[in-house]
Amino acid sequence: MLRAGAVACVTLAIVAGCAWRTTTVVLLPESGGRKTELTVADSRGEVVLDQPYAAVRRTPLATRAYESSPDEVKATFGAALAAQPRREATFTLHFAEGRDEISDDSRAELEAALADIALRPVKDVLVIGHTDRVGTDPVNDALARQRAETVRAELIRRGVGAADVQASGRGSRDPVVPTAVGVAEPRNRRVEIIVR
Repeated sequence: MLRAGAVACVTLAIVAGCAWRTTTVVLLPESGGRKTELTVADSRGEVVLDQPYAAVRRTPLATRAYESSPDEVKATFGAALAAQPRREATFTLHFAEGRDEISDDSRAELEAALADIALRPVKDVLVIGHTDRVGTDPVNDALARQRAETVRAELIRRGVGAADVQASGRGSRDPVVPTAVGVAEPRNRRVEIIVR
């Protein structure tokens, strides 16, 4: 019976002009451990992948959910993963109140951003300045923009091409820590360097 089924499948594949196809989907871990989920669906139903390395393998005859591993991912998908561009990375620099000078604590983060930028064959860097909610909107907008321009100038001084770095300011509009107007919150006084 198995032999007849296999012959029928091969015959069907030849008649239909299609090949035996196996599809494998593996949910890879997100950077920073962020939780993700993926639903794989077709006419036979859905399989939810909700843990790192959760996987599903589908053939024309069966669907099998299983747990993959880093070794299997490397062996099966290593060449494709190596050909992908690096994932977006974000680096956060902090500033003293009312100033556009990078804090001493943020110098290491700046070095990490530069190291990441250097690894990318195509550079695409966004520098976005932010303020806390002390001051008026026009003052905060100007300060946020100045902070972003200060970081952009430092990146260019350190070898990143000027055309590869865009700077903008968001003022106090996008706080990390929501506060009332007039509250000085150091975590909101920042520049985000987004490397894509």
